[in-house]
Amino acid sequence: MDLSFNLCPLHPSGLRLNNPVLVASGTFGYGTEFAELVDIKQIGAIVCKGTTLEPRPGNHQPRLYETAGGLLNSIGLQNIGVEAVIREKAPIWADWPVPVIVNIAGETVEEYGKLAQRLDSVRGVSALEVNISCPNVQRGGQEFGSDPRQAAEVTRVVKTSTSLPVIVKLTPNVSDIVSIARAVAQAGAEALTLVNTLRGMAIDVERYRPVLGGITGGLSGPALKPVALAMVYAVYREVKIPLIGCGGIYSVSDALEFFLAGAQAVQIGSATFINPATATKVAGDLEQWMKKRGIARLADVVGAAHHRT
Repeated sequence: MDLSFNLCPLHPSGLRLNNPVLVASGTFGYGTEFAELVDIKQIGAIVCKGTTLEPRPGNHQPRLYETAGGLLNSIGLQNIGVEAVIREKAPIWADWPVPVIVNIAGETVEEYGKLAQRLDSVRGVSALEVNISCPNVQRGGQEFGSDPRQAAEVTRVVKTSTSLPVIVKLTPNVSDIVSIARAVAQAGAEALTLVNTLRGMAIDVERYRPVLGGITGGLSGPALKPVALAMVYAVYREVKIPLIGCGGIYSVSDALEFFLAGAQAVQIGSATFINPATATKVAGDLEQWMKKRGIARLADVVGAAHHRT
């Protein structure tokens, strides 16, 4: 079966992937950490960990806490900074047979623009994924992705600062994700990732204090899947750019739910911590699932759940 497709058909150069199973930002490092463990050419694309203008040490420990339904993380965007990414990682990516998408994060709209401009035309960087779940320091810490105008403003600035395909990763911590998605699409995004983590926390009942060093963190894993799935389903009805489903995908069955809801691709996140090869397994299982049912193109099932209601 041919699982290859163009994830960003509205972009002049497009973004051709061998299959629709990607690895999510923050769960696969820079890809280099897994290159000896996983056959990376079997992954659709690698989304590297969030990149900021300057290196960041991240939040205080502890940063991870396993819950009954998933994983809480409070990493705090620890990363080596954009210059080190360009100098140390991009030359390696340039020789890989799989595209690498750089996830970017800023505290101001200007920072997003500077990051996009700096990464433009860098060999080894195939696209940008814009993390708008970050707090806008100029707006009292409100997430960029919680307001349609702010989300659109970031998208426009990134679009005017790069020639790369632009994917925007939306936050689920909103009351109306469709309005955010619509604003971002109108501002020029070529695709959307739905969704980032839900805000959550855990409290140590023996010490009477929050477990995470950052107090709250992002909830990923199985508990997130029904939320993410509902958001993909809702956005697919209203926005006509490709969607990437993300949240609690551990198996091909999980991935298929997202495809049927309207996603054209999926990202594997927390499942990688259990099995680093989850993405390649899901991709292989997806191909077998299609063969068994005589389905030649995955596009034939994308959004199919909307026709059965």
